[in-house]
Amino acid sequence: GSVQHSELIWLDGAFVPWDEAKVHVLTHTLHYGLGAFEGIRCYQTKDGRSAVFRLHEHTRRLFASAHILEMPIPYAPAAIDEACLDTIRRNRLRECYIRPLVFLGDGEMGLAAVNAVRVVVVVWPWGSYLGDDGVKNGIRVRTSSFQRFHVNTMMTKAKAVGHYVNSILAAREARRGGYDEALMLDTDGFVAEASGENIFIVRDGIVKTPPLTSVLPGITRATVMTLLRERGYTLVEERFTRDEVYIADEAFFTGTAAEVTPVRELDDRAIGTGNPGPVTQVMQEAYFGLVRGQDATHREWLSYV
Repeated sequence: GSVQHSELIWLDGAFVPWDEAKVHVLTHTLHYGLGAFEGIRCYQTKDGRSAVFRLHEHTRRLFASAHILEMPIPYAPAAIDEACLDTIRRNRLRECYIRPLVFLGDGEMGLAAVNAVRVVVVVWPWGSYLGDDGVKNGIRVRTSSFQRFHVNTMMTKAKAVGHYVNSILAAREARRGGYDEALMLDTDGFVAEASGENIFIVRDGIVKTPPLTSVLPGITRATVMTLLRERGYTLVEERFTRDEVYIADEAFFTGTAAEVTPVRELDDRAIGTGNPGPVTQVMQEAYFGLVRGQDATHREWLSYV
């Protein structure tokens, strides 16, 4: 559905009303897709306060993406962290999704143009990305006809605006075919990630996730890897094929938007029992416990509003 409005947007260091946060049609990023963004979530914790989950790591990745794309951000990381927190405060939101975006403004139109780098932070209320039913019962996925790009076609470690053309084509294809999400293979044919999530599979108690070759280094992915290791699971980062997913006992997606979402089917084949498996459920519980401040560990991952 459409984005629920908040009142104020942080744009280039100042707060402007939602309807006034505008850019010119010659904004370079609009034409050529050179930009970087983040998706971050703020949750209401058990003591009633609101906290942003792993804000510093998201900001660090935003700066990393911008560095890869040669877009110097005209603010310090601490200023971006504060902009995120201040935007939530001023909009008086208990829980929300946070979208920082770094983009090139208008000026020159050439590909080599070095226009002013601009930054915006928008917050709005947003529920489960793949639906509440998907989080509870698992989703149906199809292998995409679109591949995740090669590491030297696009810079795979940047969460870049234009990269998402690849994701949109895959997501639309999957949804048009009646599936909830697309699974994307790399250019060698191995499982990479979904259109906007990382993937984990479980078989015989061993948890696998693809290494960070053509995969975006997800912050939820890193969080879940930590949670698995702390709970004594055997976790390996290695390439695997789509038919390994078919015969897995469990599969699940991770992402800030998707959180921890079970995959119950790939290419019309049930995975395991066709229901969310035990490891998936443990990870869901652990993850939601963390972000809602119910877990005494990793308090450093919570930035209170």
